[in-house]
Amino acid sequence: MAIENVRPTRLELLRTRRRIVVAKRGLNLLKLKRSALIAEFFNISKEAMRLRGDLKARIARGYEAIRFAEMREGPTRLESISTLLPNVQPVGVATKNVMGVQTPRVDRGGYTAVPEVALLDLSAPVYESVRHFQGIYQVVLDIAEKENALRRLLQEIEKTKRRASAIENVLIPRLQNTVRYIKFRFDEMERDAFSMLKAVKRKMEAEGSAVSA
Repeated sequence: MAIENVRPTRLELLRTRRRIVVAKRGLNLLKLKRSALIAEFFNISKEAMRLRGDLKARIARGYEAIRFAEMREGPTRLESISTLLPNVQPVGVATKNVMGVQTPRVDRGGYTAVPEVALLDLSAPVYESVRHFQGIYQVVLDIAEKENALRRLLQEIEKTKRRASAIENVLIPRLQNTVRYIKFRFDEMERDAFSMLKAVKRKMEAEGSAVSA
């Protein structure tokens, strides 16, 4: 609303001042939320970095195990064994609340690990290869969950920052200008009323002097 369209009344002044108080409270809450979101972002980011380091180490150990298995069984035998292993089933994805942000949660209920009994007839190098890559699969799911959560938290941080900036730099200054405008109009009306009273007083005094004469 343009300042010129504001009615300079005491009710409007009180209403605008209350809006300023509410806006400042909202701004403080948004700043607290943003700080909490940033803290949570860095916590998850550290966890994601740890998982990526773990993944790199697991992959190195997994390929090392594959090389030993290939030396022991031969490429053809190793490929034949791989066809006997169960396929990875699609994982379920649910949601969880992180600081008011809905982020995906990977449900490993859909993950079918290789049963122990299915590995009994395998040589130790092949067995170790399978176990290593099962662990890699789980870590990849964890990383995907964390990185998706980071993207959503970052979006929420930016959205919260924009809202706080709009309140701090647009809404509150506009309301404060409205208060100043209303008070200025009050001062103008008081000056006009004072001038009018003085004019009336002078007129009454002049009329009184004329009657006395």
